[in-house]
Amino acid sequence: MSLDLLTRLAWALGISLVGIGIYTGINRWLLARVNSSLHGLGSRERPAILYFTSPDCAPCKTVQWPAIELLKAQLGEVFDVVEIDASRHPELASRWGVLSVPTTFILDQKGSPRFVNHGAAPARKLQSQIRGLI
Repeated sequence: MSLDLLTRLAWALGISLVGIGIYTGINRWLLARVNSSLHGLGSRERPAILYFTSPDCAPCKTVQWPAIELLKAQLGEVFDVVEIDASRHPELASRWGVLSVPTTFILDQKGSPRFVNHGAAPARKLQSQIRGLI
């Protein structure tokens, strides 16, 4: 391998790691902000998926909701789903830091957000997040 190729690979790896670090940092900051602002939904008997959607959101209807339904069929009644129409409740979406729909938050039994998913999250990812709280 030439030195030029190794340099390019090092730059690509470095840029990728910085991007992953920024994404992770923003998610942690958002969860900390929501927790510190007491926007939790109160104590619950079981974990919940807080699902921000809107009536005209195609990925919400075609990808996210079917993933949540599949998860309900797989896991049963071990979690709740709280669906919020972000277009009807923009102030609530803003407080939770929702910039686009679908956005899902995984809440623990205390009502505190533990995970956030920007965009459509597959059932497999939601399942691993929920199972970590059960």
